[in-house]
Order: sequence, then C-alpha cells, then structure tokens
Amino acid sequence: MLVHLSIKNYALIDNLNVDFTNGFTCITGETGAGKSILLGGLSLVLGKRADLSSLRDKDKKCVIEAEFQIDKYNLKPFFKDNDLDYEERTIIRREIQPSGKSRAFINDSPVTLDILTRLGSSLIDVHSQHQTLQLTDNDFQLKVIDALADNKSLLADYAGKLRLYKTTSKELSELVDFQKEANKEHDYNSFLLEELQAAPLKLGVQEDLEEQYEQLNNVENILELISSGHQLLNDEQVGIVSLLTELKQIANRLSGYGTQYADLNQRVQSVFIEIDDIASELQNFQEGTEANPQVLEEINTKLQQLYDLQKKHGVQEVAELLQIREDLAEKVSVTENLEADIEKKEKELAGQKIALQKAADALTSKRKKVVPQLKKQLEDSLKALGMPSATFKIELFKANDFKANGADGLTFLFSANKGGDYGELKKVASGGELSRIMLTIKSILAKYENLPTIMFDEIDTGVSGEISGKMGDIMQAMSKSMQVFSITHLPQVASKGDHHFKVYKLEEGAVTKTNMKQLSNEERVVELAEMLGGKELSDSAMAHARQLLN
Repeated sequence: MLVHLSIKNYALIDNLNVDFTNGFTCITGETGAGKSILLGGLSLVLGKRADLSSLRDKDKKCVIEAEFQIDKYNLKPFFKDNDLDYEERTIIRREIQPSGKSRAFINDSPVTLDILTRLGSSLIDVHSQHQTLQLTDNDFQLKVIDALADNKSLLADYAGKLRLYKTTSKELSELVDFQKEANKEHDYNSFLLEELQAAPLKLGVQEDLEEQYEQLNNVENILELISSGHQLLNDEQVGIVSLLTELKQIANRLSGYGTQYADLNQRVQSVFIEIDDIASELQNFQEGTEANPQVLEEINTKLQQLYDLQKKHGVQEVAELLQIREDLAEKVSVTENLEADIEKKEKELAGQKIALQKAADALTSKRKKVVPQLKKQLEDSLKALGMPSATFKIELFKANDFKANGADGLTFLFSANKGGDYGELKKVASGGELSRIMLTIKSILAKYENLPTIMFDEIDTGVSGEISGKMGDIMQAMSKSMQVFSITHLPQVASKGDHHFKVYKLEEGAVTKTNMKQLSNEERVVELAEMLGGKELSDSAMAHARQLLN
C-alpha cells in the first residue's frame, strides 16, 4: 500500500508531504484546486512520461517520491530479475531536471522507465475514465472470468505450453524457409564439393608436390651438379677421397706417438667416414636421378588443380581449402537431411498442439462454469446501484487460433433496460453506467485477486447522490482487504471514507500553491456541508453532513 507521498516543485505544488494508511481514503477539493495535479504527480512515479512544463520553478528540479509497503505483493522475483534491492518498505523516486532530463530510482537504484512502469502497475491501479474503456476489451473481460474461476495455475501452464508451441512453430518455419533457399544452392554446393573431393587435399601436399616439381623440372642441372661433386670426391689423382685416404694413413701412424695424436686420428677417421658416405650417396643420386616427363606432367597437373581451386575460392593455403570442403560437406548433408528434420519438427509441433489444446480446453471448461456466477453477481450488484433492469449476455466460443490467454472468444453483451436489445458495452452503456459496471467488476475482482492499491478518479461522475452513496459503500467494502482511494466531488462518497484529505489552493502574495491536508472530524463536517450547500454553511447542511458521517 501507499504509505507516503512527497512532491516538490511540480505544477502548483511547491512542497507536499503526506502520509497514508490502509482502509478507504477520500480526497476532495473544489474544481481546479489541484486534485488532478496530485494524481499527475503520483503518475510520474508509476512510470508516466515526464513533461518539462510540469516544473513549478524552471530553475529547480522536480522530485516526486512515493513509499510503498510491498510485503504482500509477491514482488521478490521482480526485484531479483531486475537486479534491485528488495525492501518491504520500497521507495520510488522520480526526478525531472530543468534541462528536461528525467531519472527514476527504486530504492536508490537507477532504473529505466519500462521497469518503473511494470513495478508501478503492480502497486497502484489508477482508475480513470480512460480505464473504463477496458470494460469493452475481451482480454479484460476474460481476466475477470479467470479471477472468478481461479485459473491462475491453468493460465501459467497454458502460457508455458504456448511459448513452447510458438518456439517450435518458428523453428519449423525457419527450417522450411531454409530448405527453399538451400535447394537453390544444393546443386552448386554439391558441384563445388565434388571438385574439392577429387583434388589431392591434405596438409603438406602442396609443399611436397612443389618440391617434386622443382627436382623433375631441373633434373639436368641436378645431374650435372651431382656428377661434379662425385668427380671432386672420387678423382684418382686429386679426389677428396684419395687425399683423405692418405691423410688417414698419416694420422694413423701419428696416433702411436701420444694421446693428442690419437685424438687427431679419431677426428680424421670420422671425417673420412662422413666423406666416404657422402660419396656413396652422390653415387646413388647419380644412378637414381633421371628425367621423367610423364611424372613431371602428372605433378604439374595436380599443382595446377590446387592453384585453380585456391584462386576460385579466394584462398592461399590447402588448409583453407580443407575447411571449405568441410563446410560444403556439412551444407550438402544438412540440405539432404532437411526433409527428415522438417518431418521430425512437424511431429513435435503436432504433439505440442495437442497438449496446448488440452490446456486451452481446461481453461474453457472452468470459464464456462463461472460465467453464470459472474452474470448473477454483476446483475445483483448493479440493482443496488440503480440499474434494476441491467442484464448481461456472456457467451464463450472457440477462437480461430491460440491467444495469449487461451483459445476462447467472448461475447459480452449488455442491456440496461427490460426488454431492450443487447449490444456491446461501448455502444449501449452510458458513461455513468460504465463507471458503475467497472466499480462492480473491481469489487468482484477484489474478492478473488490480491489487487494492488486502487485509486478511483471521480468514478462517481454522472450518478445521483443516492447511487453514489451505494458506490461509496462498495468502495468501503473493498477497503477491508485492500487500500482504496477515491477522488470525488460527492459528499455521499466522501463520507464513507475512513480518512479524508482535502486538496486546496493557497495564495501567497502573487503566487498560488496547491496543498493537501488530512481533515479532523469537525473539519470533515464542514467540508461535507460545503459540498452539500456551498460556502454559505446552513444549519441544515451541517446537520446533513453530520448525518452522512454517522
């Protein structure tokens, strides 16, 4: 419930601080005194967009702060989801800077306007003439029926199944769309894949082929160089092997004259072995190297194939071609398996539709059971509000699709007069009738739902004094289980309040300010008397005011 409201520098309000408690609170004041200003200020902390023209002093910021007792509203998940500190006494603050910039805070944590609006809707239900239009909306009408039917758990189950059904339906649609596009590319992708699969693709293959190509393409030079090297090593007169043989013999003879010569001999022997091995290997190269035009052509063909593929796919490495081949294989495979995937998803969706329809049918069944109950409660309540012949025709029918709140359509028709034709509320009910119907529905909802604080903004407009008194009785009854405010011009309603506040204007020099105060019992008598008979207080008006309060 709302426990405190502070407004600074807003419209005609300079600095207002007021405390509220539970029960039924009435707010009165002359036309133009600023009741709408008070409501406008409260609306800002509930998420309404700010307007720079609202600043009283354009050089100072406007600050509106509301404190709520929220322990009964099950809002801990909301605070957790939005990373906010949960406090049973939660403070919402809205600031409007002279620059026009607006900021919002929940328990001193800055929040977006969207978060503020969602929290505000859970804390206060401000009923205005605009909200009365909700009566004509099928979703609102179904909400009333669901409250009576206690469908909260069924609606949660249905909502979960609907989310799953929509997700699967979207996935199926995406698969079908993908298949259409994939089929167009399938042949081309298959051709590219076959090209890559036919190529000798493996890591290092390009380097190996390029090396082989260089050897075969330069075989004559290679043979000439090998021959020269072989001759240098094996010439009978001055060949390195012959000279090393002589050196080997010399070193061998020296080794007997000391350790240092033995070490030298060892090194010479090692060099001789290595050179002799090189000579043998050159001999083998000479014998094994020959021109092979056919192999050279085959290698050249393979290399050209690799170069062409790299150019075609805009890459420079075989590793990149291997990745492209893998990606194409996956695309081709996916395309070829799409039919099976679509069939599987269709079966999945069909199963979910059956489950969703079952959940929707459960809602329909419970709704149908309470429709007569709602019809009776509405008609009985409206009789007490001066509409003795008011009747409703409420019928459920199967909708064409699954909606957010089930698969039901609703016919909600009204007739104010006996024997009159039934029609839609917005077409056949007057403003005063709509107000009474809305009040009745709110009072019914209050019995079945944990409604937030409700503020009725002149809901009694257009009704007589006797009927307004009965409307006041309804609001008073609602206040037994929730906090109720009523901004009213009618003394019959104001007299029903547990608490009475007056909004008034005060002129200080050349400045007019709006203020608000809680009235004592005697001040209430005077206020009600003025509402009954004007500023000139008569004995009869005062007596009538006391009678209303008693």
